[in-house]
Amino acid sequence: MTSHNTKTRCEIGMVGLGIMGQNLLLNMADHGFVVAGYDKDKDKVDSLLKEAKEQQVYGATTVKEFIKLLRTPRAIMLLIPAGKPVDIVINELIPHLQSGDLIIDAGNSHFIDTNNREQRLQEKGILFLGVGVSGGEEGARHGPSIMPGGSKEAYERVRLILEAVSANVNGDHCVTYLGAGSVGHYVKMVHNGIEYGIMQLIAETYDLMKRGLGLSDDQLHDVYQSWNDSALNSYLIEITSHIFSKNDEKTSKKLIDEISSVAKQNGTGMWTSQSAMELQVPVPIIDLAVSMRDLSVLVKERKQASDLYVRPIPFLKVDHAVFLNQLKSALYIGMIAVYAQGMALLAVASDHYHYHLDLEAVARIWRGGCIIRAKLLEEIMDAFRLNNTLPNLLLAKNFSQTIMAQQEDLRLVISQASTLGVPIPTLMVTLAYLDAYRSIWLPANLIQAQRDYFGAHTYERIDAQGSFHTEWEKDKPS
Repeated sequence: MTSHNTKTRCEIGMVGLGIMGQNLLLNMADHGFVVAGYDKDKDKVDSLLKEAKEQQVYGATTVKEFIKLLRTPRAIMLLIPAGKPVDIVINELIPHLQSGDLIIDAGNSHFIDTNNREQRLQEKGILFLGVGVSGGEEGARHGPSIMPGGSKEAYERVRLILEAVSANVNGDHCVTYLGAGSVGHYVKMVHNGIEYGIMQLIAETYDLMKRGLGLSDDQLHDVYQSWNDSALNSYLIEITSHIFSKNDEKTSKKLIDEISSVAKQNGTGMWTSQSAMELQVPVPIIDLAVSMRDLSVLVKERKQASDLYVRPIPFLKVDHAVFLNQLKSALYIGMIAVYAQGMALLAVASDHYHYHLDLEAVARIWRGGCIIRAKLLEEIMDAFRLNNTLPNLLLAKNFSQTIMAQQEDLRLVISQASTLGVPIPTLMVTLAYLDAYRSIWLPANLIQAQRDYFGAHTYERIDAQGSFHTEWEKDKPS
């Protein structure tokens, strides 16, 4: 049924019929739910109704018409760009809503905005959920990972819908109630920060194989395909292998070689880094992944610098099979480390914001549908099942054993890349992070002394409690 006129009241409505909104709504209809879509763009509404065929999907181009399609108490999901557009739509909806109605923000909203919106709507008696959704257009259509946070009452209202449309792994729905407040959007933010890190790590292995070994696109396809049949098995490795086999319809060359070397960032990675710095949790792989996207945009400056700092990159004179195995190990350690940093941030944020997160549950719902789904998440689940207060995955026995067995490969890869001049900042900082984290002593005592010297900031001693200050200029050698 695709008519605009119906006596059947819809169980849920969707505001925003772009690719994600339309696909998720059709996913709901596939599971037997009666749904309505709203968009001011009539073409998008018509596209929805055309795709729906005989399913119980209805469309509207005005808020008033849309509201009439929904049963009460109403449940309305927003899948629109984060920021001001969300507030504009909420303001348009409020005059038509009543106490007990529910608004679900399923976009990539900043968690601070989510807190503010929940409080504002709560004052009007309107329920609110901040829900992270990962999986892209394919995931939205056939099963994403869904990260809901907010009112438990609100979640129960839509739980069956969210469970039905989510991905499923070994009988587990890739959705669960994460907790109160903005936790859903916070978890999605960190998910995206991890995504930034993994993508940059993979890009660096590509650079080493392309410029360091001179591998062709077909050879790169084969390498990533073989890696996906190993412990590195993941969605991002899988699509990377496909990318290198795709031909460009315009030139008949490999499409990857026709794409500019610029990758902008949309904010979620940056928000992850900002929050980590505020909570004093080190996430250097994510930080550098964000920085490398920013650096990629500086095309003119990079061109000038390449003319100033001329240094040819020769091919590595190594056994390719041996080096590729070392590179594979280096990437695996990097992936462990970036998940560890993201999960450590979630653990601290959970305490700070009183989210009461279950990190095993987070790993469980990330195993299917989402962009960072990976075989590795099974081991992460196991680690938190054994110790749900684990502050960092690097302290888990299984990961420490893996890293100790493969760390020399990471060191050798970094050494080779440094000699060549191929930039691999996230692989390098993976090693630096590991070496710093395992070090019982760090040179921070010198930093304490310097701060006390120039600013009288005091320092702590190893042999006494309290804060101390020294007159450093006194008795200074001439």
